[in-house]
Amino acid sequence: MTEELPEPAVTVVREFFAALEIDAVDEALELLDPEIVWKNTSLPTIRGKDRVAMVLRGLDRPALGFWAEMHHIAADGDIVLTDRTDYLRFGPVRIGFWVTGTFEIRAGRIVLWDDHFSKGNVLRGTIVGVAKALTRR
Repeated sequence: MTEELPEPAVTVVREFFAALEIDAVDEALELLDPEIVWKNTSLPTIRGKDRVAMVLRGLDRPALGFWAEMHHIAADGDIVLTDRTDYLRFGPVRIGFWVTGTFEIRAGRIVLWDDHFSKGNVLRGTIVGVAKALTRR
C-alpha cells in the first residue's frame, strides 16, 4: 500500500502552526502572503503581513506561550479546514479552547486565516486555567 503524501495546502498550515509553537515567528511569517487577512470571532480583522507580524511578535515573550492540538485537518484544493484546541499560556495560567479555522492558500502562502471560537468556551478555559494555576501553588 502506498502512503499518500499530504496536500501542499495542508503542509503549509501544519508548518505555520509548528513554527508558532516553537516561537519561530519569522519562519511562520514566511508562510503568510503580504496581503493576508486574519479574522477572529468578534475581534477586529487584521489586514496585511506587517500588522499580523506585530501581533505574533507581541506574543513572543518568555511569560507567554501558544500551542495547538490539531484534532482534524482537511483540504479541498487551496482551502484548509482545521478543528483544534488552541492553548495560550500567560505565566502559570494555561487556557485551552476549541477553534475551527479556515485557511486559504495561494502560491504556497496563507492569504486568509479565519478562526471561529465560542466566547463561552474561552471563558470556561480561562476559569479552568486560573483554578489549576492556583491549586499548583
